[in-house]
Amino acid sequence: MISKLVVLAFYFSILLLIGYFASKKVSNISDYYVGSKQLSYWIAALSARSTGESGWLLIGVTGMGALLGVSAFWIVIGEVLGVWISWQFMAKKFKRMTNEYDSITIPDYLVSHFGSSTNLLRMVSATALSLFVVIYVSAQIDITGKTFESFLGLNYYTGIGIGFGIVILYVFSGGFLAVAWSDFFQGALMFVGLLLLPVVAFFTISDSGSITSGLNEIDPGLLNPWGAGGLTLMNLMSVLGLLSIGIGFMGSPQVYVRFIAIRNESEVEKGKWVAVIYTLLTDTAAVCIGLLGRYMLTRSGQNPELVLGTAGEDVLALVLGQVMPTIIIGVYIAAVLSAVMSTVDSLLVVASSAVTRDFYQKILNPQVDETTLMALSKKVTITLAVLALAVALAVSVLSPTRTVFWFVIFGWSGIAATFCPVIILTIFWKDLTEKGAIASMVTGFLCVPFFKFVVPHFQSIGPYIDKLDVMLPSVLLAMFAGWITSKQIKS
Repeated sequence: MISKLVVLAFYFSILLLIGYFASKKVSNISDYYVGSKQLSYWIAALSARSTGESGWLLIGVTGMGALLGVSAFWIVIGEVLGVWISWQFMAKKFKRMTNEYDSITIPDYLVSHFGSSTNLLRMVSATALSLFVVIYVSAQIDITGKTFESFLGLNYYTGIGIGFGIVILYVFSGGFLAVAWSDFFQGALMFVGLLLLPVVAFFTISDSGSITSGLNEIDPGLLNPWGAGGLTLMNLMSVLGLLSIGIGFMGSPQVYVRFIAIRNESEVEKGKWVAVIYTLLTDTAAVCIGLLGRYMLTRSGQNPELVLGTAGEDVLALVLGQVMPTIIIGVYIAAVLSAVMSTVDSLLVVASSAVTRDFYQKILNPQVDETTLMALSKKVTITLAVLALAVALAVSVLSPTRTVFWFVIFGWSGIAATFCPVIILTIFWKDLTEKGAIASMVTGFLCVPFFKFVVPHFQSIGPYIDKLDVMLPSVLLAMFAGWITSKQIKS
């Protein structure tokens, strides 16, 4: 226990130092929110990937690998496709347009793109962003508590308090620069940790050649790419749901703010390969950890249903306990917390910018000076973080059987369904109107809770939609709403 705590103390010290040095480079609001648009491709790519993955990669995806088997690789395919399409076809044009508009937030970009004469578009986008960020951050805070509980045996609520406090300290001091630099460090830590563990676990198994046959004996469905039962309509819905997770990388504000902040378009081209390779390797490793963990635990005579936890989310901790020395486990705890914090810090800065710049500066007080705005930004960051903490605590009490994977996906889907369709349409379709953009955002925003909480109760289609989850239908309907509204106005 002591060695793990020493490693974590060292890790937290690095984060706080990053926040301190970043604060020395923050002199105006552009520095605080987009680092003066001078990020290198390495920092932009790793920062975007660690932010996009979050704690669900190490806790959620490893758990899905243990639970679903090889069909969890559909998550890998979906994410790699989403990242590649985003960097290959969208990032350069988005960077060019945000430079032309001198945008530092996503609402800034949308308002400038349509030449808005009212504040409605800015208010809709900033409100939606703030609400779903609070939900998504609360899911990450939940992972922090579960991490301390699973790995260190600490009280869930104590873990939440420690992780929450550290993030607030370095985001509060250094803003976006602290976030980007810390995400680079945390992304590198996640990368090494994820790639190393399945290799060590594989060679730890004395009869490693029998892993495939062993998994087949446990459950033949673990080796079927369509899941247990093969290609059925229900399994097809599940596969489409896993694939659609990658849509979230095609316009989510916490990811696309990196394209605003990157130095130039040539850096985007270089960053593309860093992002794609990083995603392919880390996601594949996460699923492999789950598969190896399922085999190891069953072979050792343990009942996976009893020891893997909800949706297999304890598999990472259990594998580490079998194959790694104590001090190295401390590094992995830091890697999990890295995944969580790299997402929390990014989201808090993005949401803070929506409230401070898009509500206060652009609507309520256009004459505000930058010193006042900077002070307000930090207060807003703290306020949003406290709201997210309150949501996480409420959910922990009201839904004790929740899973990390789907709690995170709900928040991720809310942000993606609201913003990805409109970002995609503004980049690829010149006929999108401002009213079409608003219709798209409102539709995406409302569809997520509708498909999550209402449609599953419909007896005929509910079970299929539940397997498909909310992302794909919400995004498709939001794009249709933007298209049809724009067409009607044009005619």
